[in-house]
Formats: sequence, structure tokens, C-alpha cells
Amino acid sequence: MNKIEYNGKLRAIVHRAEEWKEGIDFLTPDETFIQVVSCHYHKDKHIRAHWHIENERLSLLTQETVYIVNGSMRVDLYGDDKEVFHQEILKQGDTIIIIEGGHGYHILEDHTKVLEIKNGPFVSVEKDKAFIYAKEIGK
Repeated sequence: MNKIEYNGKLRAIVHRAEEWKEGIDFLTPDETFIQVVSCHYHKDKHIRAHWHIENERLSLLTQETVYIVNGSMRVDLYGDDKEVFHQEILKQGDTIIIIEGGHGYHILEDHTKVLEIKNGPFVSVEKDKAFIYAKEIGK
């Protein structure tokens, strides 16, 4: 697992397809708004039935997890100066968890499939995003 920092703050976590551990592996710290866990089980393992209890949570920032189903993409991470400080190529089975900061994606292969998960509720693009550039680049 690669923890990516910028100015002493955790900005993203990359979990590669080959890094899965048996059992439960907590990928994010307890204090992040999004909680990501990898689970690797064997046949006949049973997960105890449960539901989640209502708890009020304050979520000040949207955090997202991106899982590459197939294909590949480049992730650009931006610092506070709106410049790229880190790039990461993700391939099938890889996951990135964006904790904080600017980010953009560049799809590298046709038919790339990506599963993106964020904390909610969704408000609107205008209220949820501040774009780094006036228009999309790379078109």
C-alpha cells in the first residue's frame, strides 16, 4: 500500500491488485470520511449478519475511492498550488482512495471500466467541486 502525502498531509492511498491480504485489511485511517476495507476470504467463510446503527456523522469533505475493473488510467494529484505533484498509473484490480486535494483522471485504454465510490449525500456539481482548470484538458 502506497500512502501519498503532500505538505505532511495524507492525500491518497494506492492499493495494488497484488497487495490483497487474507482476511480483513483496513486501508483507510479511522478518521477519514470514507472507510475502505479489502476483504479476502476462503470458501465457506461466514460474515455474521448485521445492520448498521444510525450515528450522526459530520462529513466536511467528499472523499472518493476508485477501483479499476478493467483497463487502465493515470491519476494526477494536485497540490495547493494547482500543480501536479504526483502521478500514478492504475491497472485492472488497483484501487486509489483520494483523501484530500485536487485530482484528475486520464483514461489510457478503450473500454476502461472504473467503479467510483464517494461519501454523500451528493449536493450538486456547483457546490461539490472547484475545478482546477477552466475547461477539460486533453480533448
